[in-house]
Amino acid sequence: ILKAFKKLQDNGHLEIITCGATHGYFPLLSEDTSVQAQVKAAIYSYERFFGRKPLGIWLPEAAYRPSYEWNPPADHPSKDWPRLRKGVEEILFENGIKYFFVDSHLLKGGKHVGVYIDRFKILKELWKQFESNYHERPEEAEKIPYLPYLVSSTGGKKAVAIFTRDPETGLQVWSGEYGYPGDGNYLDFHKKHFPGGLRYWRVTSAKADLGDKLPYYVDKAFGRIPEQAGHFADLISDVLEKGCKGIKDETEVIVTAPFDTELFGHWWFEGPNWIYQVLKYLHEKGKVNLKTAGEFLKDNPPTRIISIPEGSWGQGGFHYIWMNEWTKWTWKHVYQAEYMMKEIVKPDDWEKDEFLKKLIQQLARELLILQASDWQFLISTWSARDYAEMRITKHSEDFLKLHEIIVEYKKNGKLSSSQQKYFDYLFDRDRIFPEVDPGWWRETKIKED
Repeated sequence: ILKAFKKLQDNGHLEIITCGATHGYFPLLSEDTSVQAQVKAAIYSYERFFGRKPLGIWLPEAAYRPSYEWNPPADHPSKDWPRLRKGVEEILFENGIKYFFVDSHLLKGGKHVGVYIDRFKILKELWKQFESNYHERPEEAEKIPYLPYLVSSTGGKKAVAIFTRDPETGLQVWSGEYGYPGDGNYLDFHKKHFPGGLRYWRVTSAKADLGDKLPYYVDKAFGRIPEQAGHFADLISDVLEKGCKGIKDETEVIVTAPFDTELFGHWWFEGPNWIYQVLKYLHEKGKVNLKTAGEFLKDNPPTRIISIPEGSWGQGGFHYIWMNEWTKWTWKHVYQAEYMMKEIVKPDDWEKDEFLKKLIQQLARELLILQASDWQFLISTWSARDYAEMRITKHSEDFLKLHEIIVEYKKNGKLSSSQQKYFDYLFDRDRIFPEVDPGWWRETKIKED
């Protein structure tokens, strides 16, 4: 699969971006070195498979935090707080990333925090902490989601471009009530035949119970796609026309419509064909040009520097899904491991001892897996809560046990047979990011350009 995508990119048909290495939730990680390592590991992995550096990144959960004096929202072994944190964009800039994507409410100014702030004290404290430190840049003109901007939370230094998710096109696909996947003719995802798990029924209606689902007919379902594809293509054209109003000269505008890939084919069986029909319609009608984000930036380099607030594209627009009364305990494990990792790589002994380096590399892998934001998501949505809680607990235990082994190795220069066996087990189980560099977790300083 990767080889096929690489070929498409090499031939100029698409542009592949990167993400956080294990989808760590950047705003809540307590160390800049952790965000840095997530980015560096992702870039290394990208280069390994695609033979070039990525231009852009999808921030995990589109979650962003600017630079300010930050306090961790859960217990942390270090008492050195509050501490000036780098803005996420600074770390991206330092690693050669040219652009990322944000949800529309962040561009507008970021008061879209919903009702969740009032439900959980920690979230309220995080928001107040951000608000007291955040100073929005004075704007000379209205910001619109159809132009890229440069984002900086340090007075214009280390600025990175952003593209803003368009809400109209997003609603047309994502909405359970109005979105195309809710068409009654499409294959229903939830009703399955037992045994075997095959699906023979259609959506029927958004409010239909499983017992009321009607049989699925392929011809009727796929017959709906051209009409909806044309509707979406025309919507893009209308949005662009509206976006051009009030813009002087011949400034080029863009509609950014990001979707989770799993929507197409997994949740929405007919989705891949819909994408094909949209692209075909746009090509044949010729009203709208298709460009990758990198191409658009090259042709239209942004010069306007703005500031955006903290937030994500998650429920409520802030951190609720990842920090709440059910997940706060998980961050204690993450923060403890982050702190221990940063401390153990400070000496240069691992640079001179290959086996010690190998041990610390495995420690880094356990940390990266522990930091995955999927665990908190699964807990908060009750999708696989027991499994996620087990994984967090297990990887935390493995991290602590391996850390203890490393400390003993530093003293004795060897491992016992049981320690070696345990290390071999971890290495065989979690052999991700083969060339992970412990130096990625080295302390970084905020430097002036």
